[in-house]
Amino acid sequence: MPHLSVDVHEPDLAGREAALIARLTDAVAEVYGAWARDVAVVRLHGVPPGRWGIGGVPAPAPAPAVTFGVREGAFARPDMIAALATGVTDAIAGVLGDHVRDGVTIEFTGTREGRSATGGKLR
Repeated sequence: MPHLSVDVHEPDLAGREAALIARLTDAVAEVYGAWARDVAVVRLHGVPPGRWGIGGVPAPAPAPAVTFGVREGAFARPDMIAALATGVTDAIAGVLGDHVRDGVTIEFTGTREGRSATGGKLR
């Protein structure tokens, strides 16, 4: 089950939450297939101005940062990881504006089979 946690500068996010969730879910489904739409989890974290620092000072307009949890086996398919990176970046830029594209960061984190649980059941 793909999980995306997205840190977004609150002024950029306000009023665009539903669109961003929808576009990110679409990006995941385009790579994984339609089955992933129902299990993709997107969490948006709005960060207020002054609470995001880069280089030791508050950043005036930081680009979104994504932590994307995938099954560890996905890393055996670099084409899939590349497609997810492109799709997620395109989704974010499509909703928030192309000016954020070059700064969007995505950290892919892998979980081994049996090291996550949903509803009390190991996955």
